[in-house]
Amino acid sequence: QVQLQESGPGLVKPSQTLSLTCTVSGGSITTNYYYWSWIRQPPGKGLEWMGAIPYSGSTYYRPSLKSRTFISRDTSKNQFTLQLNSVTPEDTAVYYCAHGPSLHTMVSWGQGTQVTVSS
Repeated sequence: QVQLQESGPGLVKPSQTLSLTCTVSGGSITTNYYYWSWIRQPPGKGLEWMGAIPYSGSTYYRPSLKSRTFISRDTSKNQFTLQLNSVTPEDTAVYYCAHGPSLHTMVSWGQGTQVTVSS
């Protein structure tokens, strides 16, 4: 069974870069046909898919976040990472990593990590 765990700082200052890592166990991030995604939930709002890096290593981003988002992976550590540049308080949210058989279908989720953007 695949398990995912997010890690990273819980507090980021405005204009800085938010960086989170998702460590995967119980399966490989290069396994054919699976997609590894970042999703967030701002307070009082619904889930927002941010982007994904599939088994092939290519990347997909939410159009509204594409200019500020970078997703990468380290296959030797079985990890994938999220970088969100130029953050504002509107980027405050619980951030989740997840995986599934398609871009917007998730079958396993991390527990989520709270990130607050504040000076």
